[in-house]
Amino acid sequence: MDDTRQARLDELPTEFPVFPLPGALLLPRGKLPLNIFEPRYLALVEDALGQGRIFGMIQPDPQKTAGPSGPGLYRIGCLGRLSSFSEADDGRHLITLTGVCRFTMGTELEMRRGYRRVRADLAPFAHDLETPAELPGFNRPPLIAALRSYFLRRGFDANWDAIGKMPDDQLIVTLSMVCPFDAAEKQALLEAKDEPERARTLRTLLEIDTHQSAEPGPDGPMRAS
Repeated sequence: MDDTRQARLDELPTEFPVFPLPGALLLPRGKLPLNIFEPRYLALVEDALGQGRIFGMIQPDPQKTAGPSGPGLYRIGCLGRLSSFSEADDGRHLITLTGVCRFTMGTELEMRRGYRRVRADLAPFAHDLETPAELPGFNRPPLIAALRSYFLRRGFDANWDAIGKMPDDQLIVTLSMVCPFDAAEKQALLEAKDEPERARTLRTLLEIDTHQSAEPGPDGPMRAS
């Protein structure tokens, strides 16, 4: 696939490896750095390099019972393309996965070299492949205010100049991926139907976290976050 243009739905595979990783969120157009060291995932990356550089990220679902191939998985994940690759002296693979399109899991296929594979449906998320447009109704200042409170409460530093220069869609994707929400919250961000809904979900999660962190606790006026 040519990295300089957007993929078409009919160019994407419907059977591919998946990397189940709790707390790891990949969104279309997002970039996820990964440090690969387990033998089965080293094999996954090596196979993907020779087969279109494509594999999916998906979270284990703690509400589902584990099966013979591993923990139960959420139904929706995101297909990614290996956009950078390097090999460390100790054999680790240092990669960046760029989000392409979300998918709904169908059948789980036979494992290969220890890693899991699925047959999936990408058609419901074909709009992920479109060039992002302006976000109708997106109100940026309240999101930034919620983000400032969230970062302050957690003691995070931020480059506010760089954040201020980010396009709206990139800001939403980046914050959704990097903020340390729990697995269910990450999944809610992934499953938002479009960017305006994801922006609303993101702002809500930031505000809820800040509000809960400020509630009185048993050990004093503030509960530790």
